[in-house]
Amino acid sequence: MKRSFGASFNVWAGRPTPSFAVSLFLACTLTFGFYTASYMRIPVVPLYAKSLGADTATVGWINSVFFLTAGCLSLPVGLLSDRWGRKRLAFWGVLVVSLTSFALAWAQTPGHLMAIYFFFGIGLSAYGPTMMSYVADISPLTHLGRSYGWYTTSLYVGMSVGPAIGAWIAERFGFQDVFVASGVIMAGLLFVLALFLPPPPSLELKAGEKPPLGHAAGEVLRCRPLWGCWLVTLGLCFGLGMFVTFIPLHARQSSIPIASIGLIFMVQGISNALFRIPFGHWSDRTADRRRLVALGTVGTATAMAGFGASGLLWHFLLCAALLGAGLALAFTSIGALIAVVADPRLRGLAMGGYNTSIYFGIMAASAAMGTVIVSKGYFFAFAASGGLTVVSLVLFAAFMRSPR
Repeated sequence: MKRSFGASFNVWAGRPTPSFAVSLFLACTLTFGFYTASYMRIPVVPLYAKSLGADTATVGWINSVFFLTAGCLSLPVGLLSDRWGRKRLAFWGVLVVSLTSFALAWAQTPGHLMAIYFFFGIGLSAYGPTMMSYVADISPLTHLGRSYGWYTTSLYVGMSVGPAIGAWIAERFGFQDVFVASGVIMAGLLFVLALFLPPPPSLELKAGEKPPLGHAAGEVLRCRPLWGCWLVTLGLCFGLGMFVTFIPLHARQSSIPIASIGLIFMVQGISNALFRIPFGHWSDRTADRRRLVALGTVGTATAMAGFGASGLLWHFLLCAALLGAGLALAFTSIGALIAVVADPRLRGLAMGGYNTSIYFGIMAASAAMGTVIVSKGYFFAFAASGGLTVVSLVLFAAFMRSPR
């Protein structure tokens, strides 16, 4: 009988399958470590690129290569996780990201950085959708909301802690030490993933029921509720892209001190992280998760419109707290809905589309709204972003037929 990936040296081989809580804890721990190590490099690479002679436009292209690669590949790589197994794709994703960390320490030109970030996008696209699918595979239907609450909290905290750690290491020891530290952490995660992460039991049962690739893709793309989840995710992340890219510029134009701009981002991050677990429990207790998605999306759109009208620090802080809460409420329920409406055999592909929507939403706002701000101003641009988020909610309602 064919053995699953890593079965020969996994501590669970030949033992009873561990509980849902143990599997979820390991998935959250790995994901926290993965995103902490990955995002240690995010604030450092632009500065490193400048030291290698890159201009501002080239720095932007380096980041764009990463987002574009991760967005384009999340969908097909998600399908591969359905075919090859969650652990195998997650393992290769961590391995690729680890190698890119070490490669950054040896980069000599901005072109090297761009090529390395291309592979960074490949590794991230292999890990992100795969582990989201893994969480759905191991979770009872009654616990999907809280599972994604815990999982996305570990992910978001890692994304928040990583840049702070990376900046501290860069200041104390230098750029190369950040990249080496990131690679070493990733190498340790490879060991933990291969040895301790249990294979998802649902995939063990479905291994002989894999539909042809074309049929699988067509089945997913014909799922109207899934399209609704993807479109509202795109709208929410368009607003998030506006916040990440243009709030520093808007706040400075409103005479907000640079230190206080960091406080705005901190309030959004704390609100987003703290609310995910209680909102996940709320999602499991509600009769219809679509209502929570709608409430979170309306909160996000309101926050975006509020940012446009903000002129004082407390205005920005209030909108940041509302944005974090709205995103937390919407995303915990969207993750659970995708797990419910998608065929369990095709969850990787469904989660790949979800991750593609995230990356493309952030990219679209960064690429398109700068021109709008120049011609119409911040008030109009942020109000338009809120309006687009509402449009995505209308499309979500149209595509969602009935909860399954």
